Amino acid sequence: MRIFSGIQPTGRKHLGNYLGAIVQYVEGQDRGEAIYCIVDLHATTVAYEPVRLRQRTLDTAAILLAAGLDPARCILFRQGDVHEHTELCWLLCSVTALGELNRMHQFRDKSAVQRELVSAGLLFYPVLQAADVLAYRAEEVPVGEDQREHLELMRDVATRFNARFPTPGSPRSATGGEGTLVVPEHRIPTVAARVRDLQEPERKMSTTGGSEQGTVYVLDEPDAIVKKFKRAVTDSGNELHRAPDKPGVSNLIEIMAAVRGMTPEQVEADLAGARGYGDLKVAAAEAVVEALAPVRERYLELRGDEAALEQALAAGAEKARVIARETLADVREAMGVGPPRAR
Repeated sequence: MRIFSGIQPTGRKHLGNYLGAIVQYVEGQDRGEAIYCIVDLHATTVAYEPVRLRQRTLDTAAILLAAGLDPARCILFRQGDVHEHTELCWLLCSVTALGELNRMHQFRDKSAVQRELVSAGLLFYPVLQAADVLAYRAEEVPVGEDQREHLELMRDVATRFNARFPTPGSPRSATGGEGTLVVPEHRIPTVAARVRDLQEPERKMSTTGGSEQGTVYVLDEPDAIVKKFKRAVTDSGNELHRAPDKPGVSNLIEIMAAVRGMTPEQVEADLAGARGYGDLKVAAAEAVVEALAPVRERYLELRGDEAALEQALAAGAEKARVIARETLADVREAMGVGPPRAR
């Protein structure tokens, strides 16, 4: 099985990114052929600083490697180093409906806050995202809950392409089950799929829309993590169990379950003798510190050697390009673009 996912280089990586994506990336190395991409091209769809983009890309690479990605067991590369992504994006525009793109929640949300320019790149962001995945004929895409809508569009694009441009010699498929492109499946974590802000548990943890004290960063020092959890907003009452009217408590329990590799029910059972929300906050903080401290230490070792990080990304790009080049050639052939391929 081939697995693909991309991660933004913008912003500091927080606990939601770690549990919702990075942990899945590491686990994916043992479940199949894992391909992971730092999507610097996606980051250019909103206002940004070029120098910071390059630095954040290396930050992200170092975090992924520190968390357990092994270039010998996966392909890790920078999106902008594999030009096949952008050509495939353009070709896939021919089977992507404008109305679908206009309805994407991410486009509506981000365009609403753009003060100077709503770029066309922001509108076509999901098409490039589809190209990222479809270029590798990945069968599985580990993502957070907030990316479900984009995954559905990606599946529609692949299905529509296979029906519109059937592979020569194969039966026309109305469902996209056969053809040039693989229709991927998403993999969303069952626990902590949407980690909540510790100060505003009705909202997801975020580097842009969340609170500073409610956002736990992967590179936070242990004392800072403990302080944030001790100040976490909880709920009325003192029952230590999940419930729709207990978003704060539910969030802490799900975070503990995710970092400890347990079910929320097991965490609730372990907390049966706890003395209240204070014990819950301390237990959650200790579990997160235990999970993140080794990542932070390893990151500090890796980040100082930028040449080694660049070398790792370049080596990954070479491997990725071999796969993407073949898919793009098949897409061009199916669409009648360029000269016919030699047989």
